[in-house]
Amino acid sequence: MIMSKKTVAVSMLGTQLDFVGKRVDRWSKWRPNISLCSQQDLVIDELHLLHDNHSTRLANTVVEDIAAVSPETEVVLHTINFLNPWDFEEVYAKLFDWCKKQTFDNETNDYLFHITTGTHVWQICCYLLTESRHYPGRLIQTSPDNNKESRSVGRVQVIDLDLSRYDQLANRFDVEHQEGKDFLKGGIQTKNEKFNRLISQIEKVAIRSLEPILLTGPTGAGKSQLASRIYQLKKMRSKVSGDFVSVNCATLKGENAMAALFGHTKGAFTGAQSARDGFLLSANEGVLFLDEIGELGIEEQAMLLHAIENKSFHPVGSDKTAYSNFQLIAGTNRDLNQQIQEGKFREDLLSRINLWSYQLPALKERVEDIPGNVDFELDLFSEKTGQRVQFNKEAREVFLDFAQSRDASWQGNFRDLSSAITRLCTLADSARIAKADVLEEIERLRNSWTQNTTSGQNTLLENHLSDEQIALLDEFDKCQLDYVIGICSQHKSMAAAGRSLFNVSRQQKSSSNDSSRLQKYLAKFELKWSDIVNT
Repeated sequence: MIMSKKTVAVSMLGTQLDFVGKRVDRWSKWRPNISLCSQQDLVIDELHLLHDNHSTRLANTVVEDIAAVSPETEVVLHTINFLNPWDFEEVYAKLFDWCKKQTFDNETNDYLFHITTGTHVWQICCYLLTESRHYPGRLIQTSPDNNKESRSVGRVQVIDLDLSRYDQLANRFDVEHQEGKDFLKGGIQTKNEKFNRLISQIEKVAIRSLEPILLTGPTGAGKSQLASRIYQLKKMRSKVSGDFVSVNCATLKGENAMAALFGHTKGAFTGAQSARDGFLLSANEGVLFLDEIGELGIEEQAMLLHAIENKSFHPVGSDKTAYSNFQLIAGTNRDLNQQIQEGKFREDLLSRINLWSYQLPALKERVEDIPGNVDFELDLFSEKTGQRVQFNKEAREVFLDFAQSRDASWQGNFRDLSSAITRLCTLADSARIAKADVLEEIERLRNSWTQNTTSGQNTLLENHLSDEQIALLDEFDKCQLDYVIGICSQHKSMAAAGRSLFNVSRQQKSSSNDSSRLQKYLAKFELKWSDIVNT
């Protein structure tokens, strides 16, 4: 036999609406709590009526009247005193504490929260506690009926906060999230699933969180542009009211770095002819973007950590505390964990800014998104110059075939792509990019990437070998030797460098002499360990 559930309601005594005196004609008046218990299609088995200690007499009168219209309803009175019923913090805290003390059994009871009486603050708190499931029920509202015969009974309306049941409302939230994601991507249609998932989460974090965001990835991957759009999205959704302050930490060197970040007083150091606010104070109530945060000095990192955690700091030369409620976005193309091992970055700072960390992929990892980004760059050129330039069909196919092939290394990522489109648009005749223009640009890109690679490879070699020795090496040996020298320069001993270079093969030997193996390898090129560490 299936037992029907009991209906349990919670309500606030209406000191104005529930009060009509002891006169007989009170039954012709509409009273919210009497109405709640007078419905033919809704039986309230148990009503928990909240009131303050000044309204005990009225509460007892309401209990008597409910007993007259609904004898099956058990009314339980609870005394809760609000010093200020319009104080959101007080009302929410006391209602929250009351809910925590109750025992709820959803298997045997249906729960309702009556929101017709009380202040607007009370009604908002009822909504929040119900939506968060601290009160595991639905909202119910009573209202008078226009029909004179049933006016005192009135009507009820149940409000279920399970948004999954409201497709149209849920769709509106979906549309809002999609608009946010499209904005973060600059309106560029992207097909890379991993990147789209990343942007989807960043959109949620940008709106819901005040904690720091760390954007990592290679140079030119779009960290600065994304940081700016995160700020703009926050500004559109009224999450920040201040400015977007962008700082390249690589430019903050020496004794002026501290003053630039945290400000300084007049005369704090030589050349400080007037006081300066500093970047942190300029970002108050806004967003501070610290690009290349790995370039900050250790002392600046320590003060930054304090400022993030306490929203306060001391300008250079001042004994007065300055306050700035900024939200931090940090960017870097460095491995901060490796910098911690090298003593160049504070572990506690990384822990603090690493709550929301996102690795932006390189362009060559998102080749399916290149067509969309090409169109974006064409539109951007048109906005900047007022001249509309397009590819002809054959030229576009040739460019995209190359851009999405393995031959395109895109070392500068989106900066390389942007530069390529700018050059093509500038050199195009009759506002049409032809195949010949594309072939010339492809050759230009290849030469640029080859020069960068060669320059990077030979830099270390040139420090240890003569031009004649380098010329006699195969390309394979150049690459390998350059890598080995780079690893050696990172370690204090030959044994440590050997362990890093032979980290896999050494495990397969009963006894390994990493120093000897490295020494023999270097000797092939007439190099010694001392030659490398002393250079």
